[in-house]
Amino acid sequence: MSGLDEEAELLRFSTAGSVDDGKSTLIGRLLYDTKTAFEDQLQHVEDVSRRRGDERTNLALLTDGLRAEREQGITIDVAYRYFATKRRKFIIADTPGHVQYTRNMVTGASTASLSIILVDARQGLVEQSRRHAFIASLLRIPHLVFAVNKMDLVGWDEKVFRKIEDEFRDFAARLDVQDIAFIPISALTGANVVDRSADMPWYHGPTLLYHLETVHISSDRNLIDVRFPVQWVIRPQSDEHHDYRGYAGQVAGGVLRAGDEVVALPSGLATTITKIEQHGRPVDAAFAPMSVTVHLADDVDISRGDLLARPNNQPSVGQDLDAMICWMTDKPLSPKGRYALKHTTRWTRAIVTDVLYRLDVNTGHRDEAAGKLGLNDLGRIRLRTTTPVIYDAYRRNRTTGSFILVDETTNNTVAAGMLLAE
Repeated sequence: MSGLDEEAELLRFSTAGSVDDGKSTLIGRLLYDTKTAFEDQLQHVEDVSRRRGDERTNLALLTDGLRAEREQGITIDVAYRYFATKRRKFIIADTPGHVQYTRNMVTGASTASLSIILVDARQGLVEQSRRHAFIASLLRIPHLVFAVNKMDLVGWDEKVFRKIEDEFRDFAARLDVQDIAFIPISALTGANVVDRSADMPWYHGPTLLYHLETVHISSDRNLIDVRFPVQWVIRPQSDEHHDYRGYAGQVAGGVLRAGDEVVALPSGLATTITKIEQHGRPVDAAFAPMSVTVHLADDVDISRGDLLARPNNQPSVGQDLDAMICWMTDKPLSPKGRYALKHTTRWTRAIVTDVLYRLDVNTGHRDEAAGKLGLNDLGRIRLRTTTPVIYDAYRRNRTTGSFILVDETTNNTVAAGMLLAE
């Protein structure tokens, strides 16, 4: 990784697919071919592969780190991996393929800008593929890559690839996804993963890594709506700094600059930004996802959970919320359930007032007679909170439009939610 640009752009992406589609092998291939895996890791993987009698080094072992996963031969949770090239830094969320791990996919994909959906060239469009594409669309992931894997097992046949591509394009036309790419690969041999394959001269598009390095993600951020949830109020710790007060947090949208007029919500008090700091040094501008400290001209009463916005561009403030959620626990969700709700930096309590429908992610069908949601179900609900929530619709801002529900008796996260427009 020598020559890596410290300021290189970060791309978060998730991988999804059915069991045995080769997700772990693909990630292992990316780590191996970009020389991101450590020598001792490679040596260990080579030794294990040899002991198991594998024909070649099993690169899936680079990602299937848990012994239980190796013994069962499946990946059972979200594993986060890091690698980097000279062009970009990457964080991968490797999510399992089973239907019973829908919640894991939602968790792993929730912060992703791109999702790689692996398809077995021999199987084509299967139910799992549709589910993963549908969830990626629901989560507003702006870029999808359908990586048609195991092309070596179908004789590198272009007709097989084109048939899968046509089927997916037909299905994807019903989804709300802006950018879709199709790449034929073999994770096992490395074809079209990092290096172009001589076995598929009919394919003229980019390799998978080149696509990941060059896909345009800077415009994915919302640079219009200024949203700054306050995480921490920094007050003076000594007489020497008695006039120092800053508001620390992570920018969730828009661009902040010194001199900008802002309004603090929910109080509605207006003031002006005097200075913005990052790591103790002034910066000219701040935008998502920068973590900064904002200084204001007036001594406004602001606390953790409040939000700064522009006076003429404010989010919604309300206690009656409409949301799509993924239910993440065995005990079903039913109306009148009471939970703690965490939204940006604010906690409040909420009661479920209505379960409108359960969503079948394979067909898009709405089951309005469901009445409750079970483990891994997706559905639309209504909530009433004890204090106002300052929010945007999820489709407008993925940060201010998302929340989690927590069971206060167990402290377990029971749901992840996406807020809908009023």
